[in-house]
Amino acid sequence: MTADRAAYRPNVGVVLFNRAGQVWYGRRHATPGPYNWQFPQGGVDKGEDLLDAARRELREETGVTSVELLGRTEDWILYDFPPEAMNNAKAWRGFKGQKQMWFALRFTGQDDEIDLQAADEVEFDAWRWGDLSEACDLIVPFKRDAYAQVVAAFARFAA
Repeated sequence: MTADRAAYRPNVGVVLFNRAGQVWYGRRHATPGPYNWQFPQGGVDKGEDLLDAARRELREETGVTSVELLGRTEDWILYDFPPEAMNNAKAWRGFKGQKQMWFALRFTGQDDEIDLQAADEVEFDAWRWGDLSEACDLIVPFKRDAYAQVVAAFARFAA
């Protein structure tokens, strides 16, 4: 995708793999289905290391800290916000979309470490383990192309 990358908000995403090669899906809090499941993701603070941002977002959204790095995407993956979302200027701060660096992390803890209320702002209200191949069917349509790139990049870590 050729685009002015400055028009895209810097963001990180995490695909959390368990020991069996399944991935963690979170259901977005107060978001009607059917496309309300996704991987943890979030913004990057100015000057923040990308892996540190990924670990921070994972901790804030899931409570998970017991992880090891498996890999990351080679380049930014971009997606545009849908037109109906552009009315929410506060959320998007004038950006056209997001550019994401994705990290594959292996969960080395136990499931009871997962705490969806670990931070003040709840991102997810339910979670489950599933197959990586489900990702594109679960995510909102405007993120599907980005998720397809993530799935291809991390397929080698899947069950």
